[in-house]
Amino acid sequence: MRYSERELLSLSRQPAEKAAEILMRVPKKGSVLKKRLVKLVVNFLFYFRTDEAEPIGALLLEHCRITKEEENVFSISFIEEPDRKYSFECDTEEQCQEWIEALRRASYEFMRRSLIFYRNEIQKMTGKTTTELHRIASFEKPAALKESKDIQHLTKRHNGQCAANNCSYHNFSSQWSALYPPTSHLHRTVY
Repeated sequence: MRYSERELLSLSRQPAEKAAEILMRVPKKGSVLKKRLVKLVVNFLFYFRTDEAEPIGALLLEHCRITKEEENVFSISFIEEPDRKYSFECDTEEQCQEWIEALRRASYEFMRRSLIFYRNEIQKMTGKTTTELHRIASFEKPAALKESKDIQHLTKRHNGQCAANNCSYHNFSSQWSALYPPTSHLHRTVY
């Protein structure tokens, strides 16, 4: 995938799932550990000089391997380029483990596996595919579903709970109706 510098800069300014100042070594020969602000946003790991607002680099967490090297050291290497290895040294073993877990959850492969897992679980629980559920939840409801007693029962139950719990949706809609009454009595003038 290709990203423009402007897109990456914009993404780097988004709220981070995890961020910290940790020691980092890039895969250049003779590279030493340097303190960097490391920021995880979606599936990008941005790294900054500690005194600058713009990132000096970004790692796309696809087809990568996150490995715990030592007690408080982990590395990121890429399957296509195993020699290209970035090392990170945390203050504690706990911080190191937190980073490893966050980075693994952020990878595209993990998100894809999770989506497939939850899709299968939903199908087991409901007996319907996610596509069928999406169609049911959208405005394209089949006629048989509109008349379903289950839907009528759920609607009555929701309305009963609303009356008991002062439902914010119904409060909002009644306030909206008071401010903006139905416009059926208005006539349109054509010039």
